[in-house]
Amino acid sequence: MRTMMTILLAAGLLHAQDKPTEIVKPEPREAVIIPVKTLTGDSFDRLVNLLGVFNAQLRADKNLRTIIVYAPKEVVEQMRKVVAELDRPGSEAAIGRNIDMTMTFLKCSTKPGAGTSTLPGDLEAVAKQLRAATQYKDIEVWDVVPLRLQEGKVTDQSLRLPGSTLPGGGFPTANIRIHPESVTHKDQGRYVRFERVQIGFRIPVPTGLNQFQYMDFGVTTAGDFMEGQKTVLGKVSGMEEDTAIFVVIALKVLD
Repeated sequence: MRTMMTILLAAGLLHAQDKPTEIVKPEPREAVIIPVKTLTGDSFDRLVNLLGVFNAQLRADKNLRTIIVYAPKEVVEQMRKVVAELDRPGSEAAIGRNIDMTMTFLKCSTKPGAGTSTLPGDLEAVAKQLRAATQYKDIEVWDVVPLRLQEGKVTDQSLRLPGSTLPGGGFPTANIRIHPESVTHKDQGRYVRFERVQIGFRIPVPTGLNQFQYMDFGVTTAGDFMEGQKTVLGKVSGMEEDTAIFVVIALKVLD
């Protein structure tokens, strides 16, 4: 009986070994280029890092703003959906580092100043360049505005500027709208790429006894501005014939 049981067990093992092993074929892969339309700089890098969750083969080029993926079709489609969701202003990938910006308004006049300049030492070099490049000789600080920005997020701020209130209640104001698109790295250092820097001034001008009207003027620009370097925005005219405003910005990216 024991011999018969042994024979049966041996036969069962031989039968199991005779069964063909099932071979699972790998799912076909395809190479696909996914363009990135909005994100740049560090925001682009954050997007690429987030795509690592798919464990797919990919190569990214932030200058070409493209991601090349080699993966099964289903995985590629899922990655496309993630890129479409994150490749926009305000997404989790777009919003990143905090940025300290100091915005200084310089009031400049073609008329010689009445006294000694009271400019801070760090602005003397800027004033020297303005005097050499323009007709404005008297340069003074009108206001200094500190701002805390966030990469990828639009910041709006309204403020009252120094100056006497006119009879009737008129006083100068400024409206600021800034969108720091991304932080980028170059050979010279870090830069903040601004999609928009917009400053609008409203200045009351007397028109009669206890009467005034507002004059609206401002400046709008965009581009890359270097961390640690003072940058002078374009001249803002409109206050008085011999007067103009220059806006100086300085940046520090907070790690």
